[in-house]
Amino acid sequence: MVRTVNERADAVAALAEVFREYGYEGASLSVIAARTGLGKGSLYHFFPGGKEEMAGAVLAEIDGWFERAVYAPLREEADAPAAIGRMFRETDAYFRSGRRVCLVGAFALGEVRDRFAARIGGYFAAWRDALAGALRRAGHGEPEAEAEHVVSAIQGALVLARAVDDPAVFVRALRRLEAGLGLPAPGDA
Repeated sequence: MVRTVNERADAVAALAEVFREYGYEGASLSVIAARTGLGKGSLYHFFPGGKEEMAGAVLAEIDGWFERAVYAPLREEADAPAAIGRMFRETDAYFRSGRRVCLVGAFALGEVRDRFAARIGGYFAAWRDALAGALRRAGHGEPEAEAEHVVSAIQGALVLARAVDDPAVFVRALRRLEAGLGLPAPGDA
């Protein structure tokens, strides 16, 4: 489905879906142009660095969204259990209850990983570290290990949901992970 693209930000959103569907290597400029509705000249106007700049802009947009919706609340909300609950809700919404591929994870597994290694590693480290901080504030005994487990399990659940074509796998995994943390519900004392 072709989207109308009038600004760079519109192009970034369209590009993200192209990269999710085709991967970095499979997203040729012809495919990108067809899916975004932009000619190659317009693409180079918005992204003079070509496909690498396009992917970098998409990764930056993903980083920005996660910073606002997940990492900052985990680091800053006074009610750490509520922030962790919010992380699960926002994660479920972002990945469309298991119907949306994690593009950062897909890039991490593909040939493009080395090209964006710092950004990919930063995404996962920021998530793990922010969650560990919230778990520590919530009184969890092994926050770093638990945060690593949760982030890796979320990513694994996304892969499994896609592999078996059953998004409910992801939703069930999120629920089990949240319940497994044993944190009080918001408002509980």
